[in-house]
Amino acid sequence: MKKFIIYSVCLLFCGIISAQEEEPVVKKDTTKLTEVIILSRRKLNNHRQEKTLSSIDDFLEKSNKITMIKRGNYAWEPSLNNMNSDRLNVTIDGMQIFGACTDKMDPITSYVDVSNLEQVNIGSGQTGTENGHCVGGGIDLQLTSSKFYQSGLKTNFDLGYETNGNYRVVGLDLEYSGNSFYLNADGIFRKSDNYDAGGTNEVMYSQFQKYNVSLQTGFKLSEKHSIDANIIYDKATDVGYPALPMDVSLAEALITSVTHNYVNDSTFFKTLETKFYFNTITHIMDDSKRPDVPIRMDMPGWSDTYGFYSKATTTRKRHNLLFNINGYYNKSLAEMTMYPNDSNQPAMFMYTWPDLRTFYTGVFAKDIVVLNEKNQLSMSLRLGYQNNRIAEESGLESLQIFYPEIDDSKSRFLTSLSSDYTYKTTDYDLSFGLGYGERAPSVSEGYGFFLFNSFDNYDYIGNPTLDNEKAIEINTKANYHTDKFHVGVEASYFYIKDFIIGDIDESLSSMTIGANGVRIYKALSSASIFDVYINSSYELSNSFSVNGTIGYNYGRGSNDENLPLIRPFSYLTEVNYKTKHFNAALQLEGNGNQSSYSSFYGEDETSAYGILNLNFGNVIYAKESKFVLKYGIENLLDTEYSTFSDWNNIPRQGRNFYMNLSVVLQ
Repeated sequence: MKKFIIYSVCLLFCGIISAQEEEPVVKKDTTKLTEVIILSRRKLNNHRQEKTLSSIDDFLEKSNKITMIKRGNYAWEPSLNNMNSDRLNVTIDGMQIFGACTDKMDPITSYVDVSNLEQVNIGSGQTGTENGHCVGGGIDLQLTSSKFYQSGLKTNFDLGYETNGNYRVVGLDLEYSGNSFYLNADGIFRKSDNYDAGGTNEVMYSQFQKYNVSLQTGFKLSEKHSIDANIIYDKATDVGYPALPMDVSLAEALITSVTHNYVNDSTFFKTLETKFYFNTITHIMDDSKRPDVPIRMDMPGWSDTYGFYSKATTTRKRHNLLFNINGYYNKSLAEMTMYPNDSNQPAMFMYTWPDLRTFYTGVFAKDIVVLNEKNQLSMSLRLGYQNNRIAEESGLESLQIFYPEIDDSKSRFLTSLSSDYTYKTTDYDLSFGLGYGERAPSVSEGYGFFLFNSFDNYDYIGNPTLDNEKAIEINTKANYHTDKFHVGVEASYFYIKDFIIGDIDESLSSMTIGANGVRIYKALSSASIFDVYINSSYELSNSFSVNGTIGYNYGRGSNDENLPLIRPFSYLTEVNYKTKHFNAALQLEGNGNQSSYSSFYGEDETSAYGILNLNFGNVIYAKESKFVLKYGIENLLDTEYSTFSDWNNIPRQGRNFYMNLSVVLQ
């Protein structure tokens, strides 16, 4: 392991140093090593947008490597490479932001909307460490970039309706772009009643309501300097979670940033982007609308983050260099108050997150070396320092019941390395990558106190003595394509040491009424995760095309138990028809039987399923206006089903008719 790290560090910095050498100019290659999902409402011709007003969750599910863990009809948790959010680095435009819910009912993706965003960059494994450490990968939700296009005033108006759940969406976007000033303001409102599963069975507590507003502005100070400012306010209320024993009365976020941009082709650094940001989240769980609960509980949580980053890029002959220095300070606090049904008994209070203060600072460097027109080598390195401090004395004392020797502060050093080689010709391309990464335990894994997990029905206690989790990654990808035909295969393998997961402690009694017992976060000596996907497409004519994907995933720990939430065999096939102003598609998607489930971690077997979707789109131009109409039927046959990632087997939506209308006025 140490030899691997030392070799990779030397390889990276030799590449950076050699950027100063005088070598013949080589034509640059723009090969991307990350997956990009376009989801901006400003790019309405994107073929992936069956619904222009889809949630971010719907868009993310279209990635091969991403699955969404569903606890309800709102705020799904992204999983990348079969690893949940604890092992990922999820950011908004490079900004660190942390949820305030101990039950993961508010993933970072729930605090923005398609109206805010341009695209999502997905970096698998160690290619996703530009903004922070991870083992599974990085997901960066990138904000729109109106900039100084001198396009004047534009207006977008959106309406959407879906029959299943009486789901309503309305949005408005105003954009002005001049020579030295731009302003963009947008808002979107979403509201849904309980949805129906296949067979018209109502799924109780699946309603939600949210609105999101944002303001973005920029000033060009000179041809080389500009300032951008962003503010996003997101508020969700009356959010039901049918898979959980509690709902959410409020999930609220304020996300702000100021960015300075510098561009100069005549200096060493061609671009320099420096951002300062602040975000605050309030999340309140309650069970006031649930009948016959053993004991009433209020569970509020708060998360505040202050941070910065400074990114610089330069091109030196055949080297394309990126540097990123970043840091943040986060405060995470969560409480639980229990109110006995007997009013004569006093309420009980405890900290479930003990006001944990996290300070992080790190540096990232990446060099993409264009060896020649066919060969490219990419190398990256991230080094970081992290300190956790428990600010609440009673929270520290609670954890010292189980770990009497711990202090209120703990520091860690984190390392990430990756190297990727790509060979590309007109007809095919190949790539091969290696990576090594580390991550610190999450707030819950390290410092959580009696957190109830309804998936396996255990209370969980954090472990501040855990070592860093470490992952070695191997990935490969190959594509062959002609004018009409494409086939590609991609695979990745992760060997994870000190794999953090809950382990049953028979000596402890649960606090939650009806729980099976207590698990303490511990580390397996190792775990292995593997996935492979095959994609293909064929253009039958200028109008007709077909495409398909199949995938296989595997995960197992050193204790000979299957890992939970590992995707079974999956498939997607689609027939498309398109003209200049009309498109249609018929999709068949499904999973195989999940036979390798993990009963040890609370999983049960889910049956195979397949569903049909039918969607249409029209584009109509009228003078300077553009009308985009998207409509269709999801789950055409009203199939009743659940997937492996549906918490406690909550059923997914049955047949759903939808229509989205977007109007662009210029």
